[in-house]
Amino acid sequence: MVFEPSETVTQAFFNHLVTSHSLGHHGFHGKDHWLRVLRNGREVASATGANLRIVELFAIIHDSKRENEDHDPNHGRRAAEYARTLQGVWFSLENAELELLCHACLLHSDGFTQADLTVQACWDADRLDLGRVGIKPDPRYLCTSHAKQSHVIDAAFDRSHGVSRRQN
Repeated sequence: MVFEPSETVTQAFFNHLVTSHSLGHHGFHGKDHWLRVLRNGREVASATGANLRIVELFAIIHDSKRENEDHDPNHGRRAAEYARTLQGVWFSLENAELELLCHACLLHSDGFTQADLTVQACWDADRLDLGRVGIKPDPRYLCTSHAKQSHVIDAAFDRSHGVSRRQN
C-alpha cells in the first residue's frame, strides 16, 4: 500500500515514525498495517463525520510503540504518551482533540465499542484490518454503522490480504 500524505500526516512525519519504530515493519503491526488503518480511517471518517485529523493521527501512532508482536498490554498507553510528545512538534491539536487521540490509542485493543464518534472511527479503522491475522471483522465488535456494513468489511478484509474485489 502506498502512503498518501495529508495536511495532518506529512511524508516527513510518516518517515519519522517509520524510522523510529523499534519493532520493525515485517510483522503484523508495522507500517503496512498503519497504512491500511489510515485508508480505513479516512473512509470511516468521511462516512461518519468523525474528526479526520484525529483518525489519521491515530492510524499511524496507535501501534508505533509496540514492543513485540504478541501480548503487549501496555502498547496503547505508550502510544498515548508518545502522542503527547509529538504534539506541537509534528502536529498541533486543540486540547480536547489531543485527549480524544490519546483515549483512542489507550483503549484501542480493549474491545470497547462505546465512545465519542471520532474514537469509534479510530477503533473501527484498526479492527477493519484484522484480516492481516486471518480474522474477518465481526460487526458486533465494530462501532459505527458504516463499518458494520458487509461491503465495507469485505473490502477491508480483501485489502488486508492484498486482494482486490472485481468491480461488477
